[in-house]
Amino acid sequence: MDMSETFPIEHGLRGTLARGEPMARHVSWRAGGVARLFYQPADVADLCAFLRALPQADPVLFVGLGSNLLVRDGGFDGAVVFTHHALTGISQIGAGLRFRAAAGVPAPHLARFVAKRGGGGAEWMAGIPGTIGGALAMNAGCYGGETWNHVLCVETVDRAGTLRVRPPVDFEVGYRHVAPKATEQEWFVSGDFAFDRGDEAQAMSRMRELLSRRVATQPLNEPNAGSVFRNPPGDHAARLIEACGLKGASVGGAQVSTRHANFIVNRGGASAADIESLLERVRARVREATGVELVAEVRIVGARR
Repeated sequence: MDMSETFPIEHGLRGTLARGEPMARHVSWRAGGVARLFYQPADVADLCAFLRALPQADPVLFVGLGSNLLVRDGGFDGAVVFTHHALTGISQIGAGLRFRAAAGVPAPHLARFVAKRGGGGAEWMAGIPGTIGGALAMNAGCYGGETWNHVLCVETVDRAGTLRVRPPVDFEVGYRHVAPKATEQEWFVSGDFAFDRGDEAQAMSRMRELLSRRVATQPLNEPNAGSVFRNPPGDHAARLIEACGLKGASVGGAQVSTRHANFIVNRGGASAADIESLLERVRARVREATGVELVAEVRIVGARR
């Protein structure tokens, strides 16, 4: 379909519009196909206008840092909304340790903002390699912390460009899982968070400690998407994968990290198909050997080539 016929730039939008955008530029695996339409909104109002202007049949995908996403090699036949550097801003609200962060803000930025204003309990967010929008969408967590333990309310936008403020009770929240109870599709625009009283020096020291642990245990020097599988109850996905002898296993340019077995890295030139094939190989081997069905933590979208 020629998008110039169904989506003219003359709609008066103020953001940046591209067609056929390579998503390998925008996902941390550095692999995958193109998005038919790619839009970086100027602000929230512009985002709402964009969603209203889109043909209703067009699927929509919100992307922040792309650190938990794989777009198949056949690409995404719809509209990608890129929130990073678009939906920005962090502020302290009210009289207490309450903070508002936009969906495109990297989670570590919120951790440092909270610490510098005397807050505590956000240090673990320094270990989240994604945005606030992504953290809200999957209840991201690490080092004993989880996003929705701190949520007061969220602002969402629906397919018609309507904004709503929703409390946590409007969502089913679990381990790496968030599902809206509303029937209409909505995406996160921002979140309000509450944290405890803390000490700035101690909080910054704790963040440095957690980041040092990440550097020591995770393959941060190679393109990856963080933990590939959720930890099964009472166990760790990495332990199961390593026990099955899969550390270092590879398909094309994709490899199970030799540093952390729950990471798949792009050793160079990996296709999305390589990564997905290796992911499925790992899942099948663990199932056969242990009876445990690993659940993918990463999101896979788009068409196979």
